[in-house]
Amino acid sequence: MAHIHLGEGSFPLWALIVWTTLGVTLVSLVVYRIRKGGIKTHQIALAGIGAAASFAIFQLNIPVWGGIHMNLTGLVGILAGPLLGTLIALVVNIFSAALGHGAVGLLGANTLINASEAIVAYYIFRTLLRMDWDSFPASASAATIGLSAGAILMGVIIIISGVNGSTLPRSDLTIAVGGLVGLNLGVAVVEGVLTGFIIQFLASVRPDLIGLADRTTTEESAGVTA
Repeated sequence: MAHIHLGEGSFPLWALIVWTTLGVTLVSLVVYRIRKGGIKTHQIALAGIGAAASFAIFQLNIPVWGGIHMNLTGLVGILAGPLLGTLIALVVNIFSAALGHGAVGLLGANTLINASEAIVAYYIFRTLLRMDWDSFPASASAATIGLSAGAILMGVIIIISGVNGSTLPRSDLTIAVGGLVGLNLGVAVVEGVLTGFIIQFLASVRPDLIGLADRTTTEESAGVTA
């Protein structure tokens, strides 16, 4: 959902090096974990579907305050998990940059932002399920929190890096970025609710896709016993 839409050369060189290094480090750790632990077949299928859906909706840009949009990274994280969610974020950003949607030099920063959304959403969702939350409030809350984390990280990255050629003093830049972050937080709520409805539907037809099969079986067994 959050994404830095600045053009090439907007960040100083040191910032590009820092964010690219961190992005490469994150992706490398993810690839290492996947190669070591492996992935399930259904996760690969979900990853492909999630990447396609995320990329498609990501291209629908609303030209408000530098551009806002949805990208379903919270949903992707919940369905595909934090590891594949990170790789999906990378792939979506690469293809988007190839189409001119985001600078190539900002791939590292944008991958960090979108990967954080998927990772946070996944772990919040699993935590809430363990607390016996229903699928809708758990997924809606998880996606909203994950997307909010990405929006805040986006703002922090821009403020720390600064913008080349900007005549705004750092304090004014912080206010402007704060407004952009606030707008994205509002969109996060909308996307969170949408994610909740999708997960609720999947929980009713294919609970195994979101790790609810055991929980559903337990509830049914309890009902039969009663």
